[in-house]
Amino acid sequence: MERIIRWFVNNTVAANMLMLFIMVAGVMTLPRMKMEVFPDINLDIVSISVIYPGASPESVEESICLKLEEKLTGLKGVKRISSTASENVGTTLVEILPGEDINEIKDNVQTKIDAIDSFPTDAEKPVVQTISLSTEVVTVAVYGNVEEESLNFFADEVKSEIDALDEVSLTSISGKKDREISIEISKNNLQKYRLTMDQIASAIRANSMDMPGGGIDTDIGEILIRSKGQAYNQEEFESIPIVSRIDGSNLLLGDIATIKDGFADVEVYTKFNDQPAMYISVFRIGDQNSLNVSAAVKDYVKQKSLELPDGINLTLWNDEAELLQARIDLLTENGLLGLALVIIVLALFLKTNLAGWVSLGIPISFLGGFMLMPIVDVSINMLSLFTFILVLGIVVDDAIVVGENIYLWRERGLEPKEAAIKGAYQVSTPVIFAVLTTMVTFSPMLSVAGNVGQIWRIIPLITIVVLIFSLIESLTILPAHLGHLKDRDNKNKKTKNIIILKWEKLQNFLRRGIQNFVEKKYKPFLKWTIDNRLTTTASSVAILFLTVGIIAGGWMKFVFFPSVDSDLLIANIVYPNGSPVELSQSGLKVLEESLEKLEEEYKSIYPDHDMFLNISATAGGQPVRNKTQQGPGTLSSGQSGSHLAELAIELSPGETRPITATDIAKRFREITPAIIGAKEVNFSSELFSAGEAVNVQLSSNNLNELRGASVFLKEKLASYTGVIDIKDSFSIGKEEIQLSLLPSAKNYGITMAFLASQVRQAFYGLEVQTLSRGKDEVKVFIRYPSDERKTVKSLENLLVRTPQGNEIPIRQIANLDFTQGYSSISRIDRKRAINVTADVDISKTTSNEVVASITQFDLPSLQSIFPQVKYSLEGEQQEQTESLGSIFRNFFFAMIVVYTLLAIPFRSYLQPFVIMSAIPFGLTGAVIGHIVMGLNLTVLSLIGIVALAGVVVNDSLVLVDFINRYRDEGHSTLEAVMEAGPRRFRPILLTSLTTFFGLFPLLLEKSFQAQWLIPMATSLAFGVLFATVITLVMVPSFYLIIEDVRIWFKKA
Repeated sequence: MERIIRWFVNNTVAANMLMLFIMVAGVMTLPRMKMEVFPDINLDIVSISVIYPGASPESVEESICLKLEEKLTGLKGVKRISSTASENVGTTLVEILPGEDINEIKDNVQTKIDAIDSFPTDAEKPVVQTISLSTEVVTVAVYGNVEEESLNFFADEVKSEIDALDEVSLTSISGKKDREISIEISKNNLQKYRLTMDQIASAIRANSMDMPGGGIDTDIGEILIRSKGQAYNQEEFESIPIVSRIDGSNLLLGDIATIKDGFADVEVYTKFNDQPAMYISVFRIGDQNSLNVSAAVKDYVKQKSLELPDGINLTLWNDEAELLQARIDLLTENGLLGLALVIIVLALFLKTNLAGWVSLGIPISFLGGFMLMPIVDVSINMLSLFTFILVLGIVVDDAIVVGENIYLWRERGLEPKEAAIKGAYQVSTPVIFAVLTTMVTFSPMLSVAGNVGQIWRIIPLITIVVLIFSLIESLTILPAHLGHLKDRDNKNKKTKNIIILKWEKLQNFLRRGIQNFVEKKYKPFLKWTIDNRLTTTASSVAILFLTVGIIAGGWMKFVFFPSVDSDLLIANIVYPNGSPVELSQSGLKVLEESLEKLEEEYKSIYPDHDMFLNISATAGGQPVRNKTQQGPGTLSSGQSGSHLAELAIELSPGETRPITATDIAKRFREITPAIIGAKEVNFSSELFSAGEAVNVQLSSNNLNELRGASVFLKEKLASYTGVIDIKDSFSIGKEEIQLSLLPSAKNYGITMAFLASQVRQAFYGLEVQTLSRGKDEVKVFIRYPSDERKTVKSLENLLVRTPQGNEIPIRQIANLDFTQGYSSISRIDRKRAINVTADVDISKTTSNEVVASITQFDLPSLQSIFPQVKYSLEGEQQEQTESLGSIFRNFFFAMIVVYTLLAIPFRSYLQPFVIMSAIPFGLTGAVIGHIVMGLNLTVLSLIGIVALAGVVVNDSLVLVDFINRYRDEGHSTLEAVMEAGPRRFRPILLTSLTTFFGLFPLLLEKSFQAQWLIPMATSLAFGVLFATVITLVMVPSFYLIIEDVRIWFKKA
């Protein structure tokens, strides 16, 4: 190491070029980096979807899901298989074990699925894909009081033009109904002309088609032949001949049918700011920059708005870029304030020149970090920016130690170059191992289990990268600069600036104050603690036990993942399946009236703030549901059906809003009256979801026990204070009429397939063909007119055509049984399942308290009453169990590595325990900090405590290293200990203060957007301060106790 340091000190050009390379590379990398509010989460799940048009959930379960599960059971690398059978579609999710190659699993799943040949004929081809949570950047609302056709036309035009923008790669449109050509033929016409729907479909297919006819090779080249006869619109379909008569005339389709060229019969009504609307969502993919995508769309909307006719409007809403820019500005402001405080602290404690060069390590380390962030696949997001603030005061620790030691040798009379070489080399070993231990203590977060665990890897990756460059700077660039720095202390004071003189006067005042404190307060106290070292150690351990008792006794609440405030508030209503859309509209009206009252209430309280910017209302679906949320708790986002309603409100930016979105949602819930007939009414306002606060999954093959257990658990949850939005995943579906053949059907030669086919054609329709018209895919159906398929009587009067061509009433050959179906059927590992979920009001209780109680009391009772029902904890609790378990496990192994790293340079098995003895007391400091700040413990608090271990070790390492060196010079152990504390007091205090003040602005931050990050900053900042006291007081005592024990063993 000495050779490297000497070479850089003697070659300042190399040191400067290295510095310039790091800084220029970092600056050039920064604009090209991916920017996002939250880091992407990759879900290790393979999804198989099979569309089965017109099928009930039970039919989908039997015909689709059971066959998929049977084929996939036993597949290697699979953690769990779950299925959902809904109306018209079956979906099976295959969860992958950690460490498995998801692409290989997907290929294996595809091979298994392709081997299934028993799917129903009408079922579409299975779609196998890996699940990825696409991030929406911005939504463009196209709205106006115009006809649906006109709105549809302009929405398509806007989408096409946005697609053409260079910065945009992916868009989707919602609120737009699918195009459809419906050929409606009455029963009377079918009877009159003795036709069947199959015959009409065959005639259409025969006359409406395009087909290539090969080619003709000629002297001038090949000429292609193509037959063109595809019908594309109402007029062309009307002219298709169905029957050719003997007299040469034709019976045309238009003569016997009404052809409607319009939209699918889907009851969805969407309004934006009280006008009919459609939404174009713009996504970012890969490494696209949200700011660039949003800026391009924003410019387009501004220009396009000038070209649109009156009555059509374009508005941007739910813009992630504004959210991202606000978060970047917020954290950058806190970072710059922290940087300024760190530099001020350095300038107060160190000589001005030294403080300047030590501070230079911060931009060098940070820009080096920016340079390598794309390589380690880390984007610029809230968590990565926060990590830079987190390490702001840590990165200068090694530079402080090196710089102070170099100046110490200069004061002893060495030439600047030699002082730089000797000073840097002397502390190079402890500095290197201090940085390594810090890296190791951050490493447990690299491989945290669970989906949420993926985001924690950002913290250690950035920390490790930044510390690498900090170490390089402190042992190469810093000595080179300090080695050529001239000593200006001897210059005439008159030549100095008056500000510099006053600053030096302030420095001298602080230096004398610290020296006075050390001599008169610290030394006597240290002497007392050493003389009473057993009492000191016992007192310290008692404090640690008291801390553990406060946590274990429930004096401090633990919340796994704190609420992350969003700028979007969503209220959802769910009615029983099959409810008419008019009922959903009436519920939506109640929400809108409550929102008006809430707006008036807030205007009277906050007259200068307009909190509600835009409002989206949807009856018949929930297109925005949790759309802005990210995380594993949002996998099931977005639903449709006439029984659903949604009100989405875009709030003013959180930086200027005087109240949190969570509090607004809470108040909205309070003033909304009970909505008659609604099964669920939910309010959500979080940006990130780790899953439902309470989610208990019940599974059994006995459906009656499963339903009874669900009701039992919901009643128990309702008895807990602060538990809200209780619901389950089971719901009674639409009424069903089940057809079964009578024995007499055999007399007519009618089979079940024959009957089912005719009933399906009459009521759902017979899909004749699918054609492309522009960018639309248009399906062509033949069916009865709507007035002949809207009542039960229409089915009872249906005439079924026999194979011989005769028609008989359906009642003669089939039973019509009325039953109640299911809206959807969930299955887990080949058993039916129901999820009971709930949210909690964090001001009254926590999810951990509720789950602990139901696990101890309610779930055992449930199993005794319903013995066939099994349960498991899902949602946030599952993520918590996986994440915390892996953090503690990884931390244990990290401590073994830290011990090894300390044992090597100290060549001792016992001294690493002395150094590491301060680690547990970081917990005490963190708890004190949370009490002072009035915060709950969160997973971020625990991660801060884990990271704190490395910072605490560094101070102890420097102290013990000094004791050893002083003993090597011939002093006694007691003399070395008594000398080490006072001599290392200032640098230990300085490294702690830089860490604390680097985080200080964030601790005082009042913005709602940063509140979820503060617990981690609190753990680190207060933990460092308390651990500093322990290092200066307890570590010397513990060192002597270890020495006492060692001597006692030698004598024994």
